Amino acid sequence: MADQVRIARMGIFPKVSPPVFGISAALILGFILFGSLFTETAKTLFTGAQDVITVHFGWFFIILVNAILVLCLYLAFGRYGDIRLGKQTEEPEYKLVSWSAMLFSAGIGIGLLYWGTAEPLFHFFSPPLTAAESQRAASEAMVFAFLHWGFHGWAVYILVALSLAYFHFRRGLPLAPRSGLFPLIGNRIYGPIGHTVDILAVFGTMFGIVTSLGLGVMQISGGLNHVFGTPDTTWMQVTIIAFITALATVSVFLGLDKGIKRISNFNIILSMVMLAFVIAVGPTLFIFDSYVENIGNYLHALVERSFWNEAYSGGDWQGTWTIFYWAWWVSWSPFVGIFIARISRGRTIREFVLGVLLIPCAILFLWFTAFGGTAIHMELNGNPGLIEATQEDYGNAVFKLIEFFPMSNVLAVVIMVMIVVWFVTSSDSGSFVIDMLTAGGDRDPPKIQRIFWATTEGAVAAVLLVAGGLNALQAAAVVAGFPFAFVLIALAWGLMRALGRDKLILYRQEQLYRSAEEVEVNTPSAIKHWEDTAPEPRTAPRGDAVPAPAE
Repeated sequence: MADQVRIARMGIFPKVSPPVFGISAALILGFILFGSLFTETAKTLFTGAQDVITVHFGWFFIILVNAILVLCLYLAFGRYGDIRLGKQTEEPEYKLVSWSAMLFSAGIGIGLLYWGTAEPLFHFFSPPLTAAESQRAASEAMVFAFLHWGFHGWAVYILVALSLAYFHFRRGLPLAPRSGLFPLIGNRIYGPIGHTVDILAVFGTMFGIVTSLGLGVMQISGGLNHVFGTPDTTWMQVTIIAFITALATVSVFLGLDKGIKRISNFNIILSMVMLAFVIAVGPTLFIFDSYVENIGNYLHALVERSFWNEAYSGGDWQGTWTIFYWAWWVSWSPFVGIFIARISRGRTIREFVLGVLLIPCAILFLWFTAFGGTAIHMELNGNPGLIEATQEDYGNAVFKLIEFFPMSNVLAVVIMVMIVVWFVTSSDSGSFVIDMLTAGGDRDPPKIQRIFWATTEGAVAAVLLVAGGLNALQAAAVVAGFPFAFVLIALAWGLMRALGRDKLILYRQEQLYRSAEEVEVNTPSAIKHWEDTAPEPRTAPRGDAVPAPAE
């Protein structure tokens, strides 16, 4: 089945799906030209589209992410949990530490450093539901930060990653979103419908990544200004984009194991060292106490805050924060989902879902507590100027915070190095994934195509920064994420249909074999289409069952 996506040469690009590559590249390059030549028009167009989506479809995003989270919990603890992404006898392709580092690096990116201090502080001095700068506001601030970076967002990643990993490693379909629709439309995934789904995934990936890259560049520029006094201008940010895009191009040229895996491991080590330092020299006892309390508050308020929609207050806070985050997670989901699927062969559905849901969230919650929680703690006990720094520029919050730590200038340099490494990791992972999408789901796409997409990402990020900075970046993420939200619904439907017809589930229903290993050995090759083309699952009659070996 995997060779049914038509692959051909297109100019200097040796291995592409012509409709997906050609249309995606033409539209994105057209956007670059449009944004460069008509900057104000582009800014107005994107922000206007963002307003329409957040005002009129905020309820849709809220229902969507909550439903996806419930589905993921069902998959982890239900009857499908021990289905393996591959053969039932396979071992995971990557060890737990490397797997965790790669999924965390790809799934979070630069946003961790940009928002880790600034977002809790913002919710503290400008809360939507309580008095500003109070103890209640401090608690609410951490709940909202955990909500925006916690289980819901990772559940969106899980849905895409699990669907793709299942259909690719267990069913032999291309590693592309179109494969998740096979139970619904069959071989038509190789036609215009499948091409459209993959093009939407390319757009979501591109604009989701460049939003994060733009945030990182803005923060690097602010950090250089803070430490070395360099000008913090748009053209300085564009220069930084060009430099770091070159580094990302080298990494993506080296490939998954030599480039992306090593950078991800280095990235996670550097981040953990930084986190440990802040905990050790900061208010250690407060960080651990508040970490436990923050998690409890988050779990207690999870349902209420997840469904809160400002229906009675009529404000616009939700559209600026929560709805933006849900759209951002959705826009990132094809990129992160495909990448996580690519590195998750051999894991069971249960360990996949629980690993992706719990490991990154545990680290994220500790990070937000150590940085954002410490900043709030300092504000409650004095006036160190952290609120003013955040109001001036979100990216300045972390640099202002570390002024109160030993070796602040060294820490500032380390943070900028971390941002660069996050930038490179996100860019090269994103380029790798877009290349897979435009190459028909190929797991090892040609290097020249990876280079093309890496440089294109940098160009789009530069255009958005020139067009309007943070507002344009956020608008691009929301607009790109909206159409792919409907693809998520189709992926969930297709995945549940396929899991109900999985050969392990059919074995358990009919008890044809005594173990999962016997299923792999004795299942006839004719079952490889696993009966998805039939309206109902077919099972072998009792008389055709392979007899169990004699004791």
